[in-house]
Amino acid sequence: MDELMEEIPKNVDVADFAEKSVVDEVKEEQEEEEEEDEEALPHSEFLDIFEEGLALIVQDPLLCDLPIQVTLEEVNSQVALEYGQAMTVRVCKADEEVMPIVVVQSATVLDLKKAIRRYMELKQQREGGVKHISWKYVWRTFHLVFNGEKLEDDERKLKDYGIRNRDEVTFLKKLKKK
Repeated sequence: MDELMEEIPKNVDVADFAEKSVVDEVKEEQEEEEEEDEEALPHSEFLDIFEEGLALIVQDPLLCDLPIQVTLEEVNSQVALEYGQAMTVRVCKADEEVMPIVVVQSATVLDLKKAIRRYMELKQQREGGVKHISWKYVWRTFHLVFNGEKLEDDERKLKDYGIRNRDEVTFLKKLKKK
């Protein structure tokens, strides 16, 4: 403190000096913020940088299965798979297309249905095609089946049906009741 007092000229009041230094600090901070604002990137440039970084992340061996236009949800799912917190359920459609659906280990049938819907929405965004799918119609018309057992209870866990990682679940058309 004595060293500070030596730096202050004798004819200046200590309180005035403290106020001036605080004001000077505030001004410096404002100038730094203005410089940062000038350096801020336009949205389009920021997106370009983000996509370049994302492309580098996707080149990682653990994430190489993901598409180029990957979402954060897909990255998190892949990481959860690697740590054993999630499983892949292979869902077979009537046209023999297999959809690899990632759900958490404790997922219910409803979680699987939501994941199937999300998978199809992302696929349509990337590839184009059908714009709208009526999921009410899909679930009214088809069952999900595992080893001959219909997955009818949306609240029941997949593991209660015996579904494990990489197991296949198929769509089966419901029969009309007469």
